[in-house]
Amino acid sequence: MDRAKAGNDRPSVQFSPVTGTQPAIGIVAQIRDHLSSRRLKAGDRLPSERDLALQFRVSRNSLRQALHSLAESGLLLMKKGAAGGAFIRDGGGQAVSTGLADLYSLGTIRPEHLTEARILVGVEVVRLACARATDDEIEELEANVADADAAASAGDGPRRTELNLEFYRLLARMTRNPILVTVTDAVAAITRKYVDEIGRTSNQSVMPFRHKFLTKLRARDCEGAAGLMRAHLLNLQEIYLRGGSKGGKDNESPPPAPE
Repeated sequence: MDRAKAGNDRPSVQFSPVTGTQPAIGIVAQIRDHLSSRRLKAGDRLPSERDLALQFRVSRNSLRQALHSLAESGLLLMKKGAAGGAFIRDGGGQAVSTGLADLYSLGTIRPEHLTEARILVGVEVVRLACARATDDEIEELEANVADADAAASAGDGPRRTELNLEFYRLLARMTRNPILVTVTDAVAAITRKYVDEIGRTSNQSVMPFRHKFLTKLRARDCEGAAGLMRAHLLNLQEIYLRGGSKGGKDNESPPPAPE
């Protein structure tokens, strides 16, 4: 069942009037409290703006300010149309990705932090994925690699980029650990941003690595697969940091796909 539709069938939550000079802060606090107490769940739709404004006893402007803040943090999904409204987002990974991306933009997260984290997370993801993945999931990963091969042969850079990112997402989902899925998505997003900044790099070992990796994964050689991933990510770390130290992007070359 669609979670948004299921949320429409749940009893409407009730909120209390807010006071003070910053009503939006009180609105956000109440909605977060409902989430932490499980009175609101992923997929639930909040009451209409009119009903919310009446319950909180605030102006529409204050209410919209609060809803916008929650949407920006990744907790709400705003939909338009007759079946639209404010929905509790199914998963909070966007908030993590946004927060880490902001830290990267501010310079708090530096390239060496990013590449180190990618190695640490990526290797452990492989160990768990190897132990927990179903045969169907491994086949899905094999199809991803085959599609990436085809995209590379066709010179379809954007398609290959999306497939490269999906490769790591598929591995993370195999772990059955939502924290690792969220962290993998966030690290992949920052990696893509960083690689866009430094410009084209060359790494001809990517697809051969993935084919060897799939062989280890299919054989359930978890340490072998983890070792291959570690070596691959260490190689990428050297390439990325060397590219960044050269001081910028070659504007005549398109950015590489984050491998």
